Amino acid sequence: MRIHDDRYTRERLRFHVALHFLRLEARTQTIRRWTGLTDDRIRKLYRSYLADEDRPLPRHRGKSPHRAALFLRSPRARRETALLASLCRLLGALPQQREPAPALSLPSLGRAQLLCQAYEMYRGLVPEALLTFEHAVFLLSMLVQGAELVCGDCRDCHALVVVDRWALAPARCELCGAAADRPERTAAPWTAPAVPAAAARDGLAATARGCNTARR
Repeated sequence: MRIHDDRYTRERLRFHVALHFLRLEARTQTIRRWTGLTDDRIRKLYRSYLADEDRPLPRHRGKSPHRAALFLRSPRARRETALLASLCRLLGALPQQREPAPALSLPSLGRAQLLCQAYEMYRGLVPEALLTFEHAVFLLSMLVQGAELVCGDCRDCHALVVVDRWALAPARCELCGAAADRPERTAAPWTAPAVPAAAARDGLAATARGCNTARR
């Protein structure tokens, strides 16, 4: 009976995670890799629960994101990537140790739930988000593998940043980097106010008369 209950619970969790991935507009291949469901079962799940909604969710086709440069191409992309990676680390979706083959070791039902939570928190903080859920899955894989992108600490504020593994410049978050690039304001050297020549002569004469009076 216990074996039957565990199998039922795990199968129910598969469907729960698959539905969550579908609502976040994940591709079929991504759902298959993380849940173990077949393409046919994923399509039936979509038709049964999501196809008849007032606003049907789009189903994306084609390749998933596969270029790591996307996460570093602009200040906005770097900020949102750092935020998403921080949430994944805080919730436990992003492990501390690197894995040489994340495609095999990373996908699991428990980690999938944590990844969904991290992405939904990211969308709550950034309504007009640049990164899709597919980007979140790809970012997680890149960081766990550590071949191109790695997590680092900002040298100034120690916040988590995502950087190119082979970058030579010290890691800085966008805020600290902008502050470092901003030229410092230096005070202008003090100069005495200009005095007209006639006023200067009158002042010297008055000073001389005062000195002569004092001697008497």
